[in-house]
Amino acid sequence: MIDLHTHSIFSDGELIPFELCRRLEAMNYGAVAITDHVDVSNLENVINSILKAANAWNTCSYLKLIPGVELTHVPPKLIAPLAERARLLGAKIIVVHGETLVEPVVSGTNRAALEADIDILAHPGLITEEEVMMAKEREICLEISGRKGHCFSNGHVAKLAKKIGAKLVINSDGHAPSDFLSLEMAKKIVCGAGLNVKDFEMALKNAWEIVKKRGIL
Repeated sequence: MIDLHTHSIFSDGELIPFELCRRLEAMNYGAVAITDHVDVSNLENVINSILKAANAWNTCSYLKLIPGVELTHVPPKLIAPLAERARLLGAKIIVVHGETLVEPVVSGTNRAALEADIDILAHPGLITEEEVMMAKEREICLEISGRKGHCFSNGHVAKLAKKIGAKLVINSDGHAPSDFLSLEMAKKIVCGAGLNVKDFEMALKNAWEIVKKRGIL
């Protein structure tokens, strides 16, 4: 298993990075990205903290800890420059907090994210066909979410991605131990969105492809 969207105590998660990693190591995960919520106020501190954890952890375990960020409630015009800054500071996985149905994310966030140098558009809500086409063209993965609330639009996202041929990933958006997904639960969430087992396997493959693309493994 692989999860490219989790949170530690450096934003609103419950666990320090090493405990988060140990719990997923015990669940036979191969890699996890810690992608804490950031904006202009905390970008540097969060990335530096996760980099320290990753540099130490990765000398001790087969589980790969990947430093990342989730740009969250960032005004659309600031997404691209902040993503670029995050990349320069060492974030390997950049997620943008998409237009979920359960939070007042600014309209235009999905489009601005898809125009930026990011890896995953998380829980993009009622994303449009045009935006899904952008995701396909720019090889940005759309997320099937395991998180309560954010998962409400999984079926819509899955249907359009399948129709247009955009890439999907399955992530927990885990903030606490109970959020992390077993292989079987992740498969059920993908199938519950109207997809099939082959689509689930492709979603996992897409996540590993991001890791390879960014030169992490």
